[in-house]
Amino acid sequence: MMLFSLVKNELTKISGKRRSFLGFIVIGVLMPLILWGFKIGGGGIQRDMTRQLQDTFVMVGSMFNGFLATYFVMNFLWVHIPFLITLVAGDVVAGEGAAGTFRIYLTRPVSRSKILLSKLAATYLYTAALIVFFAVMSLGLGSLWLGAGDLIIFHRGILILPEGTAWLRFGLSFVFAIGVMCVVASLCFMFSTMVNNGIGPMIGAMAVIVVGLAVSNIPLDLFETIRPYLFTSYFDLWKKAFYDPIPWADIAKSISALALYTFGFIGVSFAVFTRKEILS
Repeated sequence: MMLFSLVKNELTKISGKRRSFLGFIVIGVLMPLILWGFKIGGGGIQRDMTRQLQDTFVMVGSMFNGFLATYFVMNFLWVHIPFLITLVAGDVVAGEGAAGTFRIYLTRPVSRSKILLSKLAATYLYTAALIVFFAVMSLGLGSLWLGAGDLIIFHRGILILPEGTAWLRFGLSFVFAIGVMCVVASLCFMFSTMVNNGIGPMIGAMAVIVVGLAVSNIPLDLFETIRPYLFTSYFDLWKKAFYDPIPWADIAKSISALALYTFGFIGVSFAVFTRKEILS
């Protein structure tokens, strides 16, 4: 019960900061703009996609709908969403140090572990809320604006997912996405326990992610050996929800690797914070 009250208190703090709404504002403004662009220029994209297929298939109607638009958006926004997560995850612990409120906070008869656990839970809830909002603004608004229908993607050839299946696959994909973004939040949260300034954890987390994504995606033999050991190599977990059949063995391997990193980041966070000398 006490932990619930602490989490509620942390969520109140997060909602009281303007930067907490920046991610929602960015997605809320960007997604309608992107969908409007797809509405206007979707025909050109469809012609490009079907040019290679016109000798093999007879295309009737439009393959461009809210599902395909959401799939495109998820592909290129996934690199940028982590930055919106770090805006809150980087400040949730370090912000207390910067504001000089930790000494007063820690005089309460609550252990440091419970305080840190409540901050971590609030960070995860914020992360999940942001991804759910992203899903509503991309898949929900997209299906209303551009319509629904079959989802056509390219994976080992042409893969056509019926509308009913596409809804389920998108649901599974966004669940995976929340898990991946929680790894990002855990990394930034760990940095946040080490300093008293919220900017450093954001820059540090993004630097690690950018370097990791570069090594994970640049096709060099030199990187092949270290790629399986980087958590950024499993950021494409959400894509596997659209494969047919769903590669559950690969998904289980990716989830295990991401979970291992998450527990590692959390473990370091608790080790640092419970031994940290609070001076402000």
